[in-house]
Amino acid sequence: MMFSDTQKIVLASGNAGKIKEIQAILAGHPIVPQSAFNVAECEETGVTFVENAILKARNAAKHCNLPAIADDSGLVVDALDGAPGVISARYAGDGASDQDNLQKLLQELEGVPEAQRSARFVCVLVFMEHAQDPCPVIAQGVWEGRIMTQALGTNGFGYDPVFWVPEQHCSSAELSPDLKNSLSHRGQALKQLTDLMTAKQNR
Repeated sequence: MMFSDTQKIVLASGNAGKIKEIQAILAGHPIVPQSAFNVAECEETGVTFVENAILKARNAAKHCNLPAIADDSGLVVDALDGAPGVISARYAGDGASDQDNLQKLLQELEGVPEAQRSARFVCVLVFMEHAQDPCPVIAQGVWEGRIMTQALGTNGFGYDPVFWVPEQHCSSAELSPDLKNSLSHRGQALKQLTDLMTAKQNR
C-alpha cells in the first residue's frame, strides 16, 4: 500500500514540466503518467486548487484502476487579487503557451511598483488509493517571491522566468533543477505528502 516498490502509482498530469519534476523528486518510486494509459485530462471545474486536484486524482484512479497522485498548482499575485490562480495554465486563454501567459501577466502588472509585486506559487497534491477513496491525502506547499518586470533564465517552465526568488537573488528559471526542487512549492508539497502517507500507512 502506498509507495511500495512494486505498486504503480499513476500521475494525473499531462504537463511535461510537472511530470519531470515529480518523477525527479520521487525518484525510485514507480510513478507513471496518465498519458501512458491514454487517459484524457478531466475538466477542471473547481474554484480552488484542492477541488481540482481531487477531480484529477479521482479521474486518473478510475480510468487506470490504480492509486493516483494529482497536482493542481498555480501562481497567486497579490496585486491581481490572486490571479491567475487556478487558471494559471490557461491565463491567456485555452491552449495558451507559457509565453502567452507570461506576456499577459507582465501586461497586467505594467506600472505596478516592485514593492507591490508580491506573489507565491501554490501547489496542492492529492493521493487517492482508488477512485472512491473517502479520505484522500492532501498536502500543500507555498513558495513566496515576487514578479519581475522581465523574464530571466531558461530552466523550469510556466512562470519560472518571471518569479524572483529573494533568498537566491535570481529567478526560478535561473535555478538548477535540484535546487529548485528543494525550494519550490511542489517540492514542499511532495515532502509533506510522503510524510502524511507514511503516517497513514503506519496507523
